[in-house]
Amino acid sequence: MSAPLPPHRIVFANEKGGTGKSTTAVHIAIALAYQGHRVAAIDLDPRQRTFHRYLENRAETMKRREIALPTVQFAVFNGTTAEELDALVAELSSGVDYLIFDTPGRDDPLARHAATEADTLVTPLNDSFVDFDLIGQVDAETFKVRRLSFYAELIWETRKKRAMATIREQRREMDWVVVRNRTQHVEARNMRRLDNALAELSKRVGFRVAQGLSERVIYRELFPSGLTLLDKGHLGELGTSHLVARQELRQLVAGLNLPQPVRAEGAVQRTPAEV
Repeated sequence: MSAPLPPHRIVFANEKGGTGKSTTAVHIAIALAYQGHRVAAIDLDPRQRTFHRYLENRAETMKRREIALPTVQFAVFNGTTAEELDALVAELSSGVDYLIFDTPGRDDPLARHAATEADTLVTPLNDSFVDFDLIGQVDAETFKVRRLSFYAELIWETRKKRAMATIREQRREMDWVVVRNRTQHVEARNMRRLDNALAELSKRVGFRVAQGLSERVIYRELFPSGLTLLDKGHLGELGTSHLVARQELRQLVAGLNLPQPVRAEGAVQRTPAEV
């Protein structure tokens, strides 16, 4: 009988704030819980703790309304060293299928540590060259990619090392997914330039591009209750835009192409997840 695999690590990371990172992370975590998976999560931003507060609000709503909803085990990391973080990871990993990290929207050594250990690294970006600058710099006239950013170089080197160690350590290669949030407000010509720049850079460093969540008021309105777009029976009457937003979320979950744990005779194997 083979030993169970460790949980699949999904790290949401972007050194710029305001990209919908925590909102995306919460919705993916709850989507996986709705699929019946066991999910744990670590908020690496003890000051803002947006991810943690969202799930606290969810727990309070369940208690107040006396309802049961799919949820996840969650914790805030208050330590200062990578060793302390690894200890928390070990504590939360027992019996878990997915371990999700929400990192601060700033340059942070522990966020970099989490990113380099990711199995799936998710980098949400708004569709603007301000956000694109996180992963690459473009020429002001041609909008061609001039050079990689420090962050992109870090992940590129990490992915190369992981590829060489995959067989020896029995870990899958890192899958880097750049998620384009809030696309609906982008002017058409600018969107084409971003499309071309992302396509060029993805070939150089090997990330995939997925469509994310549009800018919708519903996400901000859901935060106080901790509810998500998937909690259909508890949201009241939904408008067309909310239904479209829910479909966007489902498409994003599918686009991440996460491996789904399959349990057989006590062992855990992983195959691409089905939504």
